[in-house]
Amino acid sequence: MSNFAVLGRGSEGGGAALDQVALMTGAAMVVAVAAFWVAYLHRTRRITWLKTAADSLGRLANRPGWVALPLALFIATINTALLGFIWDVSLHIGKGRDQGPLANPAHYFILVGLFFLFIAGMSAVVLPLDEKPGPAAIRITRDWHAPVGGVLMAGAGLYALIGFPLDDIWHRLFGQDVTLWGPTHLMLIGGAGLSLIAVLLLEFEGRLDRPDPERTDGPLLWLVRALVFGGLLIGLSVYQVEFDFGVEQFRLVFQPMLIAAASTIALVAARYTLGRGSALVVVAFAFVVRGSVAVLVGPVLGAPHNVFPLYLGVALVVESMGLLPLIRKPVWWGALTGLVAATAGLWLESLWVRRMFVDPWPAAMWPELLAMAVPVGIAGGALGAMLGLVLRGELLPGASMRRVIVIGAVAIAALATANGLRIQVPENASATVQLRDAEPVDGGRTVTADVTLSPADLVNADPEWVQILAWQGGIGPTSPGRGLVVDRLQQVGPGHYVSTKPVPAYGNWKTILRVHDARTLTALPIYMPHDRGIDAAGVPALDQFTRPFVAEVTVLQRERSFDHSAWLFTTASMVVLLCSLTLIWALSWGAARINLAYRRAAHTDSSTPRALR
Repeated sequence: MSNFAVLGRGSEGGGAALDQVALMTGAAMVVAVAAFWVAYLHRTRRITWLKTAADSLGRLANRPGWVALPLALFIATINTALLGFIWDVSLHIGKGRDQGPLANPAHYFILVGLFFLFIAGMSAVVLPLDEKPGPAAIRITRDWHAPVGGVLMAGAGLYALIGFPLDDIWHRLFGQDVTLWGPTHLMLIGGAGLSLIAVLLLEFEGRLDRPDPERTDGPLLWLVRALVFGGLLIGLSVYQVEFDFGVEQFRLVFQPMLIAAASTIALVAARYTLGRGSALVVVAFAFVVRGSVAVLVGPVLGAPHNVFPLYLGVALVVESMGLLPLIRKPVWWGALTGLVAATAGLWLESLWVRRMFVDPWPAAMWPELLAMAVPVGIAGGALGAMLGLVLRGELLPGASMRRVIVIGAVAIAALATANGLRIQVPENASATVQLRDAEPVDGGRTVTADVTLSPADLVNADPEWVQILAWQGGIGPTSPGRGLVVDRLQQVGPGHYVSTKPVPAYGNWKTILRVHDARTLTALPIYMPHDRGIDAAGVPALDQFTRPFVAEVTVLQRERSFDHSAWLFTTASMVVLLCSLTLIWALSWGAARINLAYRRAAHTDSSTPRALR
């Protein structure tokens, strides 16, 4: 590899053009300088309007201004980022790679959302002037203290923003890995998703510093807190979005594991913090938000449609488990609730998946599904219970137990992920495909397929999928599926499958035969266009052909470069992993710091509400 690979433009599958990089960097610097200049003027008391605006919002919510204004900014920006994220995924699925970061309208929403996520966190840091914002506040200078939640929110935003330049470097080194699960992509979505924990912590810090201490929180503020938990559920669910579109590039067993992780953390924490009915309110809010975004991105903007987990089954489990006396021992209750959620809850969720998703969960997958999801669910339930303890002001377990739970949860998630990433590509396997022309669409060829696998026992009777995927053909009202068509083939004999609907095989469409059975994950091309941008030869859709199965990643991620040293990819991945573990550690440290500080304050302050003593 050239020493100048990071600096050069390379092929279209590499990083962005340097003029676009410079323009985006310049715009970000202008906004950053303006934000820091306002912060400087506020800290030196040369302006008063920022404090006035914050305090005005604070009086409405009966929260200090350093909570009210950051939360108002956060709510606006995180919804902007969510819309941009779902839209961006749909555009890549329906159209393929971008001509550049500035050519994709969804990128503006993502960048603005994440940038103002960072600003929202920093506003909580700079707003306190003549006060120490709670007993857990972090000292910055002799007379400047910042709330822990604000520092963590700013850190999560910065973590996500760092993903943008790292993503461009990644593409220059390794090409465009057109998958949501690219390491730098996970930074972008992980920072936004995990920032909701910081938001919950910040709101808790402000609860004991109300402008009107005699005014109690009413149902409206309870609902607002429930909606923040709904945001946490959505934020932890973004890792599943490839499954939501039906173009998952990893094994299907990951989907129930990810559902178990997101739901147990968010719903257990919500139920323990807010009490009866809260888990149901959380999933209802998540359904409304995700449904609204799905409608806006699909029918309104004309991109491929998506569905999403319902989480109702898990919510019913959590609400039922909340009636047990064991809830008086929160961590044990959370772990047991996670166990039931990852079994009975997932079974209930599978009914929704079977009805709404492209790929239902086959019966043969359930043993491995449970082996991965149950430990993750137990760990997620314990973590959710500990978050609930912090948000109720109740004492956390001892330091050694906290470390065991958090480190154990990370280790469990890592082991389950490592197991899910184990795949095999069958040797000497192929498929003979006969194509028949169907009715053309806008003059473009569409086909049905008759597929014979070799060997005939390549897959078992109940595989995860044998399907034809056609994607990246271009979005629009006349484009089949708005750029995405998935056909689950019908089995008519041993190793013999036929189409159930036509798929496109013309223009920019990439049409692929995919097979997934247990650890077998493989594919072969049916039709591929000639791609001059990455110097990739076309693959014609012949009326009849026999082609070997290959590693699926080489077909789906056509722009990705495998011409690099293994140590370089490993090192780059470890850098991203280290950043992610740092964020998880920071959130854990911040929650423990808040809990211990407020517990000490509660013992010495008779005015502390009973729920926080």
